[in-house]
Amino acid sequence: MHPQPTARLIRGSILHFLSDPGEEVDHSAWEFFEDGALVVDDGKVLQVGHWNDVLEKLPELTRQTARYHDYCGKLITPGLIDAHVHYPQMSVIGSYGRQLLDWLEHYTFPTEAGFADLSVAQRTAAFFCDRLLAHGTTTASVYATVHPHSVDALFEAAQSRKLRMLSGKVMMDRNCPENLRDTAESSRVDCEALIERWHGKDRLLYTVTPRFAPTSTEAQLQIAGELFRSKPGIRLQSHLSENRSEIRWVEELFPDCKDYLAVYEKFGLLGPGAIYGHGIHLSDKERRRMAASGAAIAHCPTSNLFLGSGFFELDATLSAGIPVALATDVGGGTSLSMLRTMEAAYEVSQTLHAPLSAYRTWYLATLGGAKALQLDDVIGNFLPGKEADFTVWQFDATPELAWRMETTTSLDERLFAMTMMGDERCVAATHILGEPVNAWAAV
Repeated sequence: MHPQPTARLIRGSILHFLSDPGEEVDHSAWEFFEDGALVVDDGKVLQVGHWNDVLEKLPELTRQTARYHDYCGKLITPGLIDAHVHYPQMSVIGSYGRQLLDWLEHYTFPTEAGFADLSVAQRTAAFFCDRLLAHGTTTASVYATVHPHSVDALFEAAQSRKLRMLSGKVMMDRNCPENLRDTAESSRVDCEALIERWHGKDRLLYTVTPRFAPTSTEAQLQIAGELFRSKPGIRLQSHLSENRSEIRWVEELFPDCKDYLAVYEKFGLLGPGAIYGHGIHLSDKERRRMAASGAAIAHCPTSNLFLGSGFFELDATLSAGIPVALATDVGGGTSLSMLRTMEAAYEVSQTLHAPLSAYRTWYLATLGGAKALQLDDVIGNFLPGKEADFTVWQFDATPELAWRMETTTSLDERLFAMTMMGDERCVAATHILGEPVNAWAAV
């Protein structure tokens, strides 16, 4: 008896990146196949290329038995990557009128306190993962709450959907409500247990998560650094230089450190695999030191605009050699849509007179995000052997987009128009490890 065939043959217009297109748009940085083929087997990419070329090289048995997905007229890209998002804050998206520190006090902390109830965490995690997929996002670096079971809930939801996901328990032992406060030692015990339970299981990775310097004592930050180095592949995430008031507060709390970044340097919290949200108000010296460390920044433009935090200097950050990913930062961010995040990133870049090209924007949301999260060996493009997470896009998803597409003459015009005008309605299907997972996906 022959085993059930596992190969899938996907046809459509295919775009993926091999490197950063840069400011001048290096055309060798991506591959685009107008009539393309993607061959997937056992959840991984076997081949990508022009339809006729790929079909010619396929073994006859594979051609006859492969599951076929016809996305002709649609765009196929690697799944989008959200490098910084707080799943417990889904219920406070769009709450009115606060800046960062007020936002924490009035919205974030009260909401996260509710996650003491396991059922709240489980219900929210399931909704969050489903909505990521509906938006075409297939990987995310996610903040849970101080409650260990909030990580369990998120990882259980991700695991059941076969998602590649990173997350960790928030560590917070001062300057927060009592009902959200752990201790340095309890955070170590909780994190070690979660690492043992989840890290490296299926497609899940543990991320050490001190919320940000002001809510951790030096003892806890020291422990965070030790956890970061405790096992291969463990990641670290936190916040850095998001808000001017926050920076002044850090100066008061850590008077022996010359700047905000130096706090994290002191406790070994920088390096490849560490990613920091925002990084808006970094000095040139901080950028140089961060680049040398290998740590990355998650650019959160919708959140930065919504909370009035400032304009992230993407051009200067990339030029300094710091890896950058895009992120929604929900709930400070106003949508889980990476398309809307990409739109905001372009608008910020225009304000700073260094406009992002459509190609570089899509690079940052795919391969650039994978590089920033140290995941480009497994996701981010369609090179053979990569995990086959991908999103299928419909350029004419709304009447306005369809009207606009009538006058476009090139791929970059179509990409840019969809970036500026699109949302989750542009997602025709999302595939995880080659399999369609959305109710509307073609099967």
